[in-house]
Amino acid sequence: MSSMLARPLKAPSAPRVLAYLGLLVLGALVGVAGALVQPAWFPGGLLLALVGEAGLMLGAARATGSRGGAVAAAAGWAITVLLLTASRPEGDFVFGTGASAYLFLLGGMAMAVICATLAPLRQPGGDGVRLGK
Repeated sequence: MSSMLARPLKAPSAPRVLAYLGLLVLGALVGVAGALVQPAWFPGGLLLALVGEAGLMLGAARATGSRGGAVAAAAGWAITVLLLTASRPEGDFVFGTGASAYLFLLGGMAMAVICATLAPLRQPGGDGVRLGK
């Protein structure tokens, strides 16, 4: 019986890579939707955006069976939201300077860390873990 740490790393399969890329795009879409919804109704829109983000990340982790799904969705969300914070040369921007925007950014990043940390781990396969049974 070999330890999981002693096993060589294998390249992920093509369906898993496609799933992670799909979750990256889905995280970007949730980031755009959250950026547009959160200023609409101050407490409700912000909570809706953060709950939507948490649902995506926990669902992604459960669907893939690993933390990689939550990390892929969180990466798509973070990249999109950070790109939306930058102003354009014309002076256009998506986020205002209110408390709601800062709560969305900081709360969303905290939610991403929490969901990626609490995501379920894949358990090693094989025969019984308990040696005496």
